[in-house]
Amino acid sequence: MSEVNRKVRVGTVVSTKMLHTVVVSVEWRQRHRLYQKRVRRFSKFNAHDEGGSCGVGDQVRITETRPLSKTKRWRITEILQRRDVPELKPAEITIPTEEPQG
Repeated sequence: MSEVNRKVRVGTVVSTKMLHTVVVSVEWRQRHRLYQKRVRRFSKFNAHDEGGSCGVGDQVRITETRPLSKTKRWRITEILQRRDVPELKPAEITIPTEEPQG
């Protein structure tokens, strides 16, 4: 596959739990056949991240490459924007309770 024919996508990193691999979610839009309304669609790609430099929420550019594993056919080419996403556990989220008035 030559450099010219490789597909390029821009998406958001949604998971970094694997070693040297990140999951990138790419949003694209499509018109509904009957109602002609634009519908958002999401595709998830496993991409190779050699240095482990990507974090959850980062906006990245991925490029198609040779098969690196069973599901990995994409490689991170650059990080466009870094995002800080707070990691909260369900126990850390507090819901304010209302006291009865009267």
